[in-house]
Amino acid sequence: MRRKVCSSAVSSSILHGSETWQITKELERTLERTEMRMVRWMCDKRLQDRVPSSEVRDRLGIESISTVLQRNRLRWFGHVQRKLDDDWTKRCLEYPKLCEPNCRGGPKMMWMEVINRDLRELGLCKQDAADRVRWRRLIGPVDRDSLAGR
Repeated sequence: MRRKVCSSAVSSSILHGSETWQITKELERTLERTEMRMVRWMCDKRLQDRVPSSEVRDRLGIESISTVLQRNRLRWFGHVQRKLDDDWTKRCLEYPKLCEPNCRGGPKMMWMEVINRDLRELGLCKQDAADRVRWRRLIGPVDRDSLAGR
């Protein structure tokens, strides 16, 4: 019961619209901390109880928010890749990186760079996204509970 509440309430509210975020490591860590705070509160476990986060996740049967975030991004990427070449959303992927010459530090990471990093991590290529069923199988497990509610 708690797993359903966690996946439907906590994760969905934290990750709403996350498919298009150009996420940084700092933001990812913030999301992890926020999710674990909510999950611990739901399970009535405090940090003083010294129960590791991985154990709390295993008890509830939920995945790390980083994994879910990556899957959401890749699912959206597959959707865009399967669109026609003249579709405006697909053409947006080809925009060049704009960097002001006077900006401090390195240029901000673009969404496509995050996707390329995810593809490298999972050993996938862009052409795999052409087949929807195979792509879904490659990027990870599908949440059957959310599909039943549709």
